[in-house]
Amino acid sequence: MRITGGSAARRLLKVPKGLAVRPTPDLVKQALFNSLGQKVAGARVLELFAGTGALSLESLSRGAASAVCVENSSRHAAVLRENVQAAGFNPDLIQTRVQDVFAAIGQLAESRQVFDLILADPPYGEKNVGRRSTSFAQQLLDDDRLPTLLAPGGLFVLGHTKRDTLSPPERWVEKKVLKHGDSVMRLLGVDHPASERGL
Repeated sequence: MRITGGSAARRLLKVPKGLAVRPTPDLVKQALFNSLGQKVAGARVLELFAGTGALSLESLSRGAASAVCVENSSRHAAVLRENVQAAGFNPDLIQTRVQDVFAAIGQLAESRQVFDLILADPPYGEKNVGRRSTSFAQQLLDDDRLPTLLAPGGLFVLGHTKRDTLSPPERWVEKKVLKHGDSVMRLLGVDHPASERGL
């Protein structure tokens, strides 16, 4: 796995052994960031279910101002910190929070923090034909606090598997959908009064 573009392009990233982490494939990552374009430059980034931190590091490589990574596993967070060092970024630009994602969302909302990009590619859910999804992706969409973390004109990028049929609440406005193999990346906005329209 590597950084696909920007100042740290082609830098290799470490991935923990085992099946507990499913890194976002490089081709999917490249297509996503090509689609985001200039929205990354100067952005405040929040990465949920951060794993190796690949999406945050890709953002910083492409000009993001800062990143907050939330990862529940201390082992995976240690690898994330190693990746920050290996990529040559100033460690002050990236904050790693080792805690449950939904607890972190609550704390960030209470402290009124806002982000231009919220990135999440959580563990995949099961096939859910005929019933509402219970996956982490659906739980993020259903969390009333998450939209408050998104700055006007910001984007929530959510990864999930094709077999996991999501039901986004009305507050989320779908801007674009990217598909590659079994992976789907949804780019969503919130209808803030001052929100920018379109991508």
